[in-house]
Amino acid sequence: MSIKAIAAKLFAQHIHKKTQAWSKNPVATQKAVFENLIQEAQQTQFGKDHHFDQIKTTEDFTKKVPIRDYEDLKPYVEKVVKGEENVLWKGKPLYFAKTSGTTSGAKYIPLTKESMPYHIEAARNAILSYIHETGKADFVDGKMIFLQGSPILEEKYGIKFGRLSGIVAHFVPKYLQKNRMPSWETNCMEDWEAKIDAIVEETFTENMTVISGIPSWVQMYFERLQQKGNKPVGEIFKNFSLFLYGGVNYEPYRAKFENLIGRKVDSIELFPASEGFFAYQSRNFGTQKEKGMLLLLNSGIFYEFIKSEEFFSDPDGSGPKSYTIGEVELGVNYVMIISTNAGLWRYNIGDTVQFTSLAPYEIIVSGRIKHYISAFGEHVIGKEVECALQEAMEGTTIRVNEFTVAPQINPIEGLPYHEWFIEFDSEASGEPDNMNAFAEAIDNAMRKQNIYYDDLIEGNILRKVVITKVPKNGFQEYMKSIGKLGGQNKIPRLSNDRKIADFLTENNNERN
Repeated sequence: MSIKAIAAKLFAQHIHKKTQAWSKNPVATQKAVFENLIQEAQQTQFGKDHHFDQIKTTEDFTKKVPIRDYEDLKPYVEKVVKGEENVLWKGKPLYFAKTSGTTSGAKYIPLTKESMPYHIEAARNAILSYIHETGKADFVDGKMIFLQGSPILEEKYGIKFGRLSGIVAHFVPKYLQKNRMPSWETNCMEDWEAKIDAIVEETFTENMTVISGIPSWVQMYFERLQQKGNKPVGEIFKNFSLFLYGGVNYEPYRAKFENLIGRKVDSIELFPASEGFFAYQSRNFGTQKEKGMLLLLNSGIFYEFIKSEEFFSDPDGSGPKSYTIGEVELGVNYVMIISTNAGLWRYNIGDTVQFTSLAPYEIIVSGRIKHYISAFGEHVIGKEVECALQEAMEGTTIRVNEFTVAPQINPIEGLPYHEWFIEFDSEASGEPDNMNAFAEAIDNAMRKQNIYYDDLIEGNILRKVVITKVPKNGFQEYMKSIGKLGGQNKIPRLSNDRKIADFLTENNNERN
């Protein structure tokens, strides 16, 4: 074992002890974070507007500060973008992470000198947790690649603007600089397909040990590697041993990845976002049964949780009831609300989570509060469709590249239904032999999970799932059509409308 690997093990042990200290005292940890946030922001414009000097408890906070999404917070953000100081947080942010908004075009999420270090430390600590639990550290001697956006940044009023993954690229520790791939020049390429080709050329002969990125885009990289080498990725990169991912559930991709790699590889699940790095997998590596990521309670973020079914109800005008960390329950679908040391206050990031453990507090991402299907009152969420697909694929050779689900309210004939658009890995015999049987398996899995959906099928309001095959690269063509090919962009698992479905249907018809 190299000196570098030994040092990594010792550092991992040190970080584990620090993590244990706060994770075993979750309520006190969050109380300290909350009090610090309120104190530090009292003299900001937002703090004065909401009387932070009068806030002593979380109850005071929820009464004085309404829940906001980006649109609601936008008037404050626009002042910061124009260079004003002490608006949402003291001083000015170091960066703005530029993301794609669904209703307002570009969104600008502030990153401050207080919040930025937590983004870097969380990614580092996720790997150190893996080293501590598994004892595996030899991978630190190999090359590592992080498929990310361009690190080229703009600057206005003394604040730099860019994609979060591009901003993070400026913070790679010196001890990893020699290990990092691809080259800076390749990383700066904007054309995603050309960038992937360049990355393949640069990494093909290297000793790649760690690969990180959103599964759908890593899959594109793996496919092109396999085409170039005419052999599995695991043979091209013989020491490839660790895959880091976030943004989507890996399970629908797992069978496809194992086929591309030619063997199993350990993985670490992450929950990063421009608004904060919220959680990472800290244990149960190598198992697909015990899910959960450690919620980072000491990272300058105060969390509240609202039950999904109550989120849009407001019977007395005071807003839905929110729960702090000591009040949450296992298995309940919550909308996660954050207040941060970057100046986001009672901010709805749009993600829903479920707790899988309360000691320590661990979560899974169950979907998006705006990404659901309830055209008939069925309340289907992302976690349910992912689990249904995974269950239907178990024990088969079926492999899926990508999928999304939408309601078909007005079919040409027959009852309405949920339409599953699935791109199968047909080149590797990953397509079902019997599509009707596969649709039946998905439908049965959905009915077991969601009683509302089951009632609608039983009552002949809906008919069973209909699968529409999407041709190879069909989803990539959709993402390209909306200017979101590559980087941190991802396909919604489900929609309550047919915007994506209509594009895929029309595209299918044109190909035929």
